[in-house]
Amino acid sequence: MGYKVLVTDKINEIAVRILQPGCDVDYKPVVSGDELKAIIKDYDALMIRSASKITRDIIAAADRLKVIGRAGVGVDNVDIDAATEKGIIVINSPEGNTVSAAEHTIAMMMAMTRHIPAADVSIKSGKWERSKLTGQEIFNKVLGVIGFGKVGSRVASVAKSMGMKVLVYDPFAGKEIVETAGSSYAASLDDIWRASDFVTLHVPKNKDTINMINKDSIAKMKKGVKIINCARGAIVNETDLSEAIESGQVEMAAIDVFDKEPVADSPLLKLGGKVVLTPHLGASTEEAQINVAVDVAEQIRDMSQGLPARSAVNIPCLKPEMLEPVKHYMALAENLGSLVRQITTGATREIEVVASGELAGLEISPLIVAVTKGVLECSHEGVNYVNAPSLAQKSGIHSKKSVSTDSESYMGLLKVVLTTDRETNKAIGTIIGMDIPRILGINGYHTSIEPAEHMLILPHKDKPGMVARVATLLSAENINISMMQVGRKVRALAGGESMMILNVDEPVSGGILEQLQKIDGIYSANYINLRAK
Repeated sequence: MGYKVLVTDKINEIAVRILQPGCDVDYKPVVSGDELKAIIKDYDALMIRSASKITRDIIAAADRLKVIGRAGVGVDNVDIDAATEKGIIVINSPEGNTVSAAEHTIAMMMAMTRHIPAADVSIKSGKWERSKLTGQEIFNKVLGVIGFGKVGSRVASVAKSMGMKVLVYDPFAGKEIVETAGSSYAASLDDIWRASDFVTLHVPKNKDTINMINKDSIAKMKKGVKIINCARGAIVNETDLSEAIESGQVEMAAIDVFDKEPVADSPLLKLGGKVVLTPHLGASTEEAQINVAVDVAEQIRDMSQGLPARSAVNIPCLKPEMLEPVKHYMALAENLGSLVRQITTGATREIEVVASGELAGLEISPLIVAVTKGVLECSHEGVNYVNAPSLAQKSGIHSKKSVSTDSESYMGLLKVVLTTDRETNKAIGTIIGMDIPRILGINGYHTSIEPAEHMLILPHKDKPGMVARVATLLSAENINISMMQVGRKVRALAGGESMMILNVDEPVSGGILEQLQKIDGIYSANYINLRAK
């Protein structure tokens, strides 16, 4: 007999039928946290949806557990770090709800433009308000699609079939991919704001997308624009959107996801027929629930037979014999990839990883995967060590590895060179001792600073007073500096260019970055968010 599997959270029972031929399956549609903690020690595999919260305490009690399968995309309800520490593989189903999410987006757009929710309420209350409920056609209107991944590209395809003009902004997809799919390419968000009659969002929630739709971006849009968000909450500033609807700058909005869920006090709730709201239903179709149940059940079945999982979220799927020699460099590699992507514009074309010193003689494939994951996480959701290479390949990104004899007196040196359709940037790092990571250089500027969750990179003119002016501004904004380095290029003379790198204790807003860029002598201001530890 294979794994003993617990299936819970009212997962479609087709999962049980897939697992039963080779596994011992217990189906408990509802299990409390305390009950789960008490019984989890008896299971090799756990299959859940979003209701169960798999905490560190539950994982600590899971003596036999080998895999946690999340029937869906998000794994926010699983303590990934705790699972990884215990060698438990966490898997999900990243593509099972693509069609449902795209269809819901189109449905929300149509419901909004034709006043369908208001018409339903009206006729059921005995009214016949045809003239009051006159809608608008979407034919020949411009749909601005932000994000051209699986859902965004499907929305674009359906919209084009309905006669809409589709304009796409996705700096990570590139012009060629968008135009090959039959849509028009927008070089900037401002192009989307200026041209679109409708704006629909299909991006992950990260530092670059949180608060993307705010009073400033709305002010740049056409008067009477309509906004649809079926992606993630917090991408839209709900207060700013509500005020824009009340002023008439935004005519209507259709929103499926919210900053805080379940929704209790969002100002959008008070706008009546000007908004169409649904309770995060993008993936809530019978077909999507069957798709994710089948996908995850098949992966657990395959793993019970010694086969690899297709959609593992964490690291244990890498072969131990390959990982062990380079494991101390994994977090550094991921952070170098993320850093260089965040300072680079354009669509990624090539990732080159150069190994020197002790790394030159090792198999660095795990490090290439880690770098690729760091690069892709800046633009994709659900990137992990298993799917990063295939996602890169599908995006037309070429990976290249090189070795060098020049390790600059360090035991091992890792360099990441990122090339896009616009520019090339590089970052270099090392590990001091066994576990102290250091960033040693960015684009030829020398430094030695620890990677941190919140960093600022400020290229500037090399002149007195620059550090003081930056520190004064950050102090006024109550942002603490935990570490700082200023570096010149090799053999650079005083009075040329330098780079200031600061580790700070909290995120830096776009408004503060604008203030920094206004300091005389600052060439640019980049906030960097690094996650790998």
